[in-house]
Amino acid sequence: MFNNAWIIAKKEMKSYLNTPASYIVLFVFLIISSWFFSSPLFLINQATLDTLFNIVPIVFVFFIPAITMNLISREKDNGTIETLTTFPLTDSEIIIGKFVASVVLMGMGLIFTLIHFFTIAILGQNVDYGAILSGYMGLFLMGAAYSAIGIFASTLSNNQIIAFIIALLIIFFLFILQFILFFLPGSMGEFFQYISSDYHFSNMARGIIDSRNIIYFGSLIAIFLKTAMVMMESRKWS
Repeated sequence: MFNNAWIIAKKEMKSYLNTPASYIVLFVFLIISSWFFSSPLFLINQATLDTLFNIVPIVFVFFIPAITMNLISREKDNGTIETLTTFPLTDSEIIIGKFVASVVLMGMGLIFTLIHFFTIAILGQNVDYGAILSGYMGLFLMGAAYSAIGIFASTLSNNQIIAFIIALLIIFFLFILQFILFFLPGSMGEFFQYISSDYHFSNMARGIIDSRNIIYFGSLIAIFLKTAMVMMESRKWS
């Protein structure tokens, strides 16, 4: 299973590398993250990754749907999804392979931001290595969960723009919940707080590695990948 999924992943990564749009998306991601990192450095002579950890989750709301919107919808629109399934591949292998490819691209974006970490270290700023490691782990898990959501959205339509909008709405809903808890009653507020992606990431960005945060992101990945597999299977019933 994993060998076939890896074949799909390599195919998608090659497609990413051969597509100018992927480089544009990565470039925009890096420009935005660099701007928010460097602004405090030049304005108040303070270098910190806090601004990076604050802005990247917002950028992910748009960045992840952009890199996942065509993973399945493009295949459906071009009619190549049926050709793909004539190979000895299961729907699960196709979904997992495309998920791995999107996570690798997202991870590349995060790796490039490590230049900000090295900048802090070179400038001799106080570095909380534990919090930084936890923060990057949180960003990776959040990005992986959003990638699973993006792939699920891509199975719903053969129109890439529609897939982008669906993924954007789901991800934005999960992200914004943290900021509307004030308007919700106690028990309801606790429930929506738990399903808020930014709440769990914020805990990890503070250096708190709690199993509940890891379980939350892992559950999102499992739920949306499984749902994407079901949606792929459903085309055989129609």
